[in-house]
Amino acid sequence: MRPATISVIRAGMATTIQDAGRPGLSASGIGRSGAADRGAYELANRLVGNDAGAAVIETSGALVVRIDRAVLLALTGASAEATVDSGAVLEAGPAAGARSSAATRSATGPGTSIAHCAPTSLPAGSVIRIAVPRRGLRTYLAFRGGIAVPSVLCSRSRDTLAALGPIVTDGSVLTIGDDPRQPVLVDVAPQRERPSVVRVMPGPRRDWFTEEAWVRISSGVYTVDQSTSRVGARLHGATLQRARRDELPSEGMVLGAIQVPHNLQPIVMLADHPVTGGYPVIAVAHPDDVAIVAQAAPGTSLRFATVR
Repeated sequence: MRPATISVIRAGMATTIQDAGRPGLSASGIGRSGAADRGAYELANRLVGNDAGAAVIETSGALVVRIDRAVLLALTGASAEATVDSGAVLEAGPAAGARSSAATRSATGPGTSIAHCAPTSLPAGSVIRIAVPRRGLRTYLAFRGGIAVPSVLCSRSRDTLAALGPIVTDGSVLTIGDDPRQPVLVDVAPQRERPSVVRVMPGPRRDWFTEEAWVRISSGVYTVDQSTSRVGARLHGATLQRARRDELPSEGMVLGAIQVPHNLQPIVMLADHPVTGGYPVIAVAHPDDVAIVAQAAPGTSLRFATVR
C-alpha cells in the first residue's frame, strides 16, 4: 500500500522537519541541530505513540497542509490557533485501535479547532491550518508514524546553518512513516505557564568581562531581537563591557552559550549554533532553560538569574 502523505499547501514561517538531531559530530564541524524546544518535541511524539526520535514538523505558523489518509496527530509547543477543514468527523483522543481510556468528542464542518497537547484523529482529505502562535514562537506537529523524509548523517533534521536536511516549501510532499504498533498512553498533557526566567552559570570567558557585565547578564532583563533564529537569539539590553580587548581564537561552543560580539549585546546559541566561535562566552544558559529562549518571540523580555 502506498504510504500516507502530507501535501504542503503553504509552508508558512520557519517551517522545518526536526527530530532529535545529530549528536556526536562536533569534532567533524557538524552541530547537533534537532528540535529547538526539545521538551515540546518529545511530548508531541508521546501523544501520538511514536518511537523516540521520530521526525515532526516545527513551525512558527501560517502553515497549511493537506493529508491524504486518516491520521492521528498532536500539536505542542507554542500555543497557536489550529483548525481543520473537513466534511467528516473530527475526534479528539487516540486513534481507533490504540488503547486508551479517553472518551472522544466529535464535531463537523469547516474551521473546527484542533486541541493543543492532545492526540487528535483526522479523516483523509483534511486541510490543517496553523496560525502564527499567540504565545511563544515554535509549534510542533507530530503525526503517528513520524515524517519519513530521507535522513542525512543519521538525522532528518534541517540544520539551517549547515544547510543539511530537507527543505519544506510550498508544494512539498512529505511521507508519513509506518505505524509504530504501540498504544497511545497519554490522552492529554496539561501545560503549566512557561517561566520567563533563564538561569545562567559562568561561561569559560567570564573573566574577559567586567564585574558589572556579569551582574547584568546574571540578573538583568533583555529583549529578543527581530533577527532571532534557530542559530541563536540576539538580545538587546544593557551592554556587557569587556575587561580584556585582545582577540579570542575560535573555540568550541555548546547549546545555550551566551556569546558577546563587538556590539556588546549577548547572543544565546540555539539548536543550529556553530560548533566553534571567536567571540567570548560570558555565560551559559541552564540546559533546562534553553527552550525558554527558543520559544521567546521577537519583543519578548527575558530575565536572567544565576543557577542556585
